[in-house]
Amino acid sequence: MSDAIDQLCINTLRFLALDAVQKANSGHPGLPLGAAPMAYVLWTRWLRHNPADPDWCNRDRFVLSAGHGSALLYGLLHLSGYALSLDDLKQFRQWGSKTPGHPERGHTPGVEVTTGPLGQGIANAVGMAIAEAHLAARYNRDAHAPIDHHTYALVGDGDLMEGVAAEAASLAGHLRLGKLICLYDDNHVTLAAGTAISFTEDRLARFAAYGWHTVQVADGNDLAAIEAALQAAHAETTRPSLIAVRTHIGYGSPEQDSFKAHGAPLSDEDVRRTKQALGWPQQPTFEIPETALHAWRAAAARGREAQAAWQKVLADYVAAYPEPGAELQRRLSGALPADWAKALPEFAADARGQATRVSSGKVLNAIAAQLPELFGGSADLDPSTKTALLGMGDFNPAATTSTDMQGSDAAGWSHAGRNLHFGVREHAMGAVANGLAAHGGVLPFTATFMIFSDYMRPPMRLAALMRLHVIFVFTHDSLAVGEDGPTHQPVEQLANLRAVPGLIVIRPCDANETVAAWRVAVEARDQPLVLMFSRQDLPVLDRSRYASADGLRQGAYVIRDVAQGTPQLVLIASGSEVHLILSAAERLHAQGIAVRCVSMPSWELFEAQPPAVRDAVLPPTVRARLAVEMGVSQGWSRYVGDAGAVISVDRFGASAPAPRLLQEYGFTVEHICARALALLGK
Repeated sequence: MSDAIDQLCINTLRFLALDAVQKANSGHPGLPLGAAPMAYVLWTRWLRHNPADPDWCNRDRFVLSAGHGSALLYGLLHLSGYALSLDDLKQFRQWGSKTPGHPERGHTPGVEVTTGPLGQGIANAVGMAIAEAHLAARYNRDAHAPIDHHTYALVGDGDLMEGVAAEAASLAGHLRLGKLICLYDDNHVTLAAGTAISFTEDRLARFAAYGWHTVQVADGNDLAAIEAALQAAHAETTRPSLIAVRTHIGYGSPEQDSFKAHGAPLSDEDVRRTKQALGWPQQPTFEIPETALHAWRAAAARGREAQAAWQKVLADYVAAYPEPGAELQRRLSGALPADWAKALPEFAADARGQATRVSSGKVLNAIAAQLPELFGGSADLDPSTKTALLGMGDFNPAATTSTDMQGSDAAGWSHAGRNLHFGVREHAMGAVANGLAAHGGVLPFTATFMIFSDYMRPPMRLAALMRLHVIFVFTHDSLAVGEDGPTHQPVEQLANLRAVPGLIVIRPCDANETVAAWRVAVEARDQPLVLMFSRQDLPVLDRSRYASADGLRQGAYVIRDVAQGTPQLVLIASGSEVHLILSAAERLHAQGIAVRCVSMPSWELFEAQPPAVRDAVLPPTVRARLAVEMGVSQGWSRYVGDAGAVISVDRFGASAPAPRLLQEYGFTVEHICARALALLGK
């Protein structure tokens, strides 16, 4: 292709983005003007994708981590032939359009993940690269390679400043993800200033220290240099690559190299002068020369050919290896094995019981053999969260004779291993899990203490926004953590998580509710879930005396009821506190008070039930209601009403043995009974 056509294609992309921002009078024009050349080289010469089938499973993934530059991505998608029309570009940032202010997964064809909160996208890309490496190691055989693609990300200075990017990049370097390539838009400008005001470290040296291959391109308009850098990155198969491309934000405009070009439209006069400087016609806007469109669409046509060739690769693989071939196809489709739930255990009644974190670990390992897609790990807390998949191997580069393998699974180290050791990197853990889920073929889970959900809020929010199937496991869920004190005792975290739209939060009360919780989590599809488990032992309830734990599936259920008639009082609790209300109910019953007990492990599942089901559990006519939960009272008013009350923790905890803490904070049978009697005026 001639230099003139290359330049025409690049300027077409630049001015589609600029015109979209200008028409909306909102957006970020600087990145598209500066980064268009590297995007052009990547999308027309390297990226293997098929606009006619955006979900082709062996496509290369492209993540615009610098999501504020969304107008660039929308131009790339339209020019390549995705189902994104020119009218869609003209509706940039408008109500109901396919071109929102930041890219949204599931909303715009070709958008892999929702980006905008900086640093999340690069961490998502790390997750995608892990998924590719894992599936390739599990299924590729000899000359048959049905899984073989790259993950690309376009990142900016803001991405590299965020801590989540540092966590994820450190992990990626350790894991030797050779098929991860990040193009760094090194324009020396952020939204409010030049980078010299706050960001003067040697970025390439930092990434080299992480174990990345690094390349520097001195001129962001030098297509040959960008091409050579991508060639070098592809040749490097054992390290992820960071290509720092020195660009100029707002290239060609009067605001070139100014932070003013970052986050606001140019003036009409500056747009006119930019088009003049780059030799682009003033009118019409949204101009796409036929020669440029033909060149862009020719590149996309090669993607259709690549997919057709891959389909033969897959067919040959399935013919040669029918069993793993069928399993791979099932995993990529997202379907579960028909009989997977047969592996779920059932726990016998046990007054001494066990911590639900222990029960969870037993359930997890029971189902792992039936669900090869189950893949994940913890933030350096496997012994405490009980989330190690025993005998499933560690996702790691192959160990050497000098490798310290403390904490390793006996099945060894390789990219086929199913235990992903995140290290003490909770923020990246959540974002990497989102990338795993977005890639497909794996069902990711993460694990840490509940208090550290604070470090994971951004990726959990994005998981809910993207409707990704990720299972977030949290243990040590209450004051009963004990001596570790208020820094480790979650108080407001449960309410925080319940506040996230689309995030299902489940807090089981015993081993069999834990089984039901895991079943809900695995079967959820297109929804993230939080599972919360206790550190302390809890009795395994005798379900011949109490209702089946399957009631968990509707979010709240009557676990103990009055013998006949209408209850005078309803006691409600989640998790470990259910045992307290059951004991309190027995004591109140001995005093002639008719008490219903409701186990309420999930507000979200309960709210999804029809009104008749909710009213059957919490009768509107019974206004005396007492909720008991070791967290802040926020939100409970909707269930206890104006005539009810809550025993809660609306202050921080303290360092002391758990029994003393529960006594001091009112989580005793005696206190529950006293509050219940007060509600009844007795």
